[in-house]
Amino acid sequence: MVLIKGILSDRPRPGTTKSFTVEQVVQIVAIACEECEKSDRPVSHWTPSELADEAIKRGIVEKISPRSVGRFLKRSDITTTSRSLLVKCQN
Repeated sequence: MVLIKGILSDRPRPGTTKSFTVEQVVQIVAIACEECEKSDRPVSHWTPSELADEAIKRGIVEKISPRSVGRFLKRSDITTTSRSLLVKCQN
């Protein structure tokens, strides 16, 4: 019986497990759709670095790299919206 379970079970897969939940990714992308002034950041537009810092500040994630944020934004389907995902702040 043990032999059969060993044959039928999944083998360990390469790579790491997902670090971020779908909810966390959605919240980070939602920040990118906000005006920068809402977060009191002295920037003219959102960058992956600024979004990563803001996600940490809001407690969405404990840590995240700007590269990960950039991947989330790249994977987001924004072709159906008329508004740019990375909005410019109004000064």
